[in-house]
Amino acid sequence: MLNWFHRLMPREQRFFELFRRHSDAVLGGALALRAMLDGGNSIQQHIKEVMDREHQADDAAREILMAVRRTFITPFDRGNIKDLITAMDNSIDQMQKTAKGVILFDVREFTPQQKQMGDAIVQCAKLVQEAMPLLSSISPQATRLAGITERISKLEGEADELHDTGMKALYEKCGKSDAMGFFVGNEIYDHLEKVVDRFDDVANEIHGIVIEYV
Repeated sequence: MLNWFHRLMPREQRFFELFRRHSDAVLGGALALRAMLDGGNSIQQHIKEVMDREHQADDAAREILMAVRRTFITPFDRGNIKDLITAMDNSIDQMQKTAKGVILFDVREFTPQQKQMGDAIVQCAKLVQEAMPLLSSISPQATRLAGITERISKLEGEADELHDTGMKALYEKCGKSDAMGFFVGNEIYDHLEKVVDRFDDVANEIHGIVIEYV
């Protein structure tokens, strides 16, 4: 009964613009992270871009949470909005942690598997960006949203396989002779895997919203 009433009431459209802004920042961070993984002399520039995009995402997330408190009728449940934006924010926060790890250990070269995990991160970010405007009309876009969440989950599984393959290659290369090299490589793999995991969390939040409102 309440869900039926909720659908009839006018909804605050500003949320969707803020979701778009946040997803744009997330994608910008993902692209900068992937460029960083190419190594070379531009690493610091790309790291700065990741940090800048994280700040932009924080600003959008803050505005969304303020709007949740101030808006009488929200597009969907307030808890769903908070959980979704938190999951999205966690994804770019983890990108920032990855960049900070690169700074801390002064990493200049990255493995093929790490670069491929970076590709998966970019694809996930693009899918999240694609999903955001669809949330303004959940019922007619339910099938498309479900497809997006499935693709993100598939990318998460592929990234896990890249992580395992990369860790095996890393151990074979330096596990017995270069303990520090193995430790640093493991840290980078761990950070990248967590970025993709956070995108899977975003997919789960979107999926939950679709189930609840369709």
